[in-house]
Amino acid sequence: MTATDRDNTPTTLNNLNTSPDALPVNTSPHTYPDGHRPLPAEAPEIREPRHVPLVQVIRGGLIEGVHHGSAVVLAADGQVLLQAGDPDVAFYPRSALKPVQAVALVRAGLRLDGELLALTAASHSGQQRHLAGARRILAHGPISENLLRNVPDLPYGAPEREAWLRAGHGPSRLAQNCSGKHAAMLLTAQLRGWPLEGYLDPAHPLQQLIAETVEDLTGQRVAQVTVDGCGAPLFAVSPRGLARALARIAAAPADTPEGRVAAAMREHPEMVAGTGRDVARLMRAVPGLVAKDGFEGVQVAALPDGRALAVKIADGADRARMPVTAAALAHLGVDPGLLAEFAEAPVLGGGRPVGSLRAVDLFSRRLASGAP
Repeated sequence: MTATDRDNTPTTLNNLNTSPDALPVNTSPHTYPDGHRPLPAEAPEIREPRHVPLVQVIRGGLIEGVHHGSAVVLAADGQVLLQAGDPDVAFYPRSALKPVQAVALVRAGLRLDGELLALTAASHSGQQRHLAGARRILAHGPISENLLRNVPDLPYGAPEREAWLRAGHGPSRLAQNCSGKHAAMLLTAQLRGWPLEGYLDPAHPLQQLIAETVEDLTGQRVAQVTVDGCGAPLFAVSPRGLARALARIAAAPADTPEGRVAAAMREHPEMVAGTGRDVARLMRAVPGLVAKDGFEGVQVAALPDGRALAVKIADGADRARMPVTAAALAHLGVDPGLLAEFAEAPVLGGGRPVGSLRAVDLFSRRLASGAP
């Protein structure tokens, strides 16, 4: 989840065609000589999403607001158990795509221990261990911190940001929440003998490999390419495709790149996010869960057997992610007691709770029935 994404003005690639503003991506036909992986399906449709109400904001017994969005819940075999809204439309996963990007780097030869591999898939808070971890990744090269090309920013976590400012620091590439991913991209490029300069160019071999990995794990072609807030290429897929990708990561054998990324995230959730962050707490609460958030109200999560979900909140409200996620996990059979702290968020009045955010009744009924 990228704080600098607020200032992102995308340059898009319309249906992967060539236009004056297009960002190049590898559009050559995908072939799998071993015959074991299916060709990616067609790209999801690019159009206005047909979102539906997902979360109500209740204050003093009245519905004060409603957050619309889309969600999809998948069985272990990939079949849809539940969908609400428009989970097959093209959208940007934002930082929820980071586990997939991390898999691509491991496939390319990246070798890091669990803690640093978790940081590769992180939107970190900017704690000292996060900054030290990014430096440790670069030290494997060794690679100069000056080669990082993510956008300078303050730490994402509020306490970390306040401490950073009190110490007299300004925006920094290392403090920006995607620095672990960018450090790992640089290290992977060096390991493969690829240029370090221009590692964020969509035509760079590293980004081409990431695009191919996105298509492989989501099972669909990339619909559009733009630039994420941190400066890296961002690939449009569908919420269903994103859920499918994390399912494949979560259920993968331990000795595969996917399995290594899943294990690192499970073992080090505070490196994926930060101490006290909801995604880290959720992974601690639910055994075996792999989860990642993304800016603009995106959440994806998957259980070890491949059951998975993806959520997109239409207005980008971060506060609405978790009630829908908790409801979807309950539908997948997770003990509601483990999810209690995530199922509702308090609405305050005068500093005390006077209401809550909760998944809407329609969504709850669908969850209870399993109806598509």
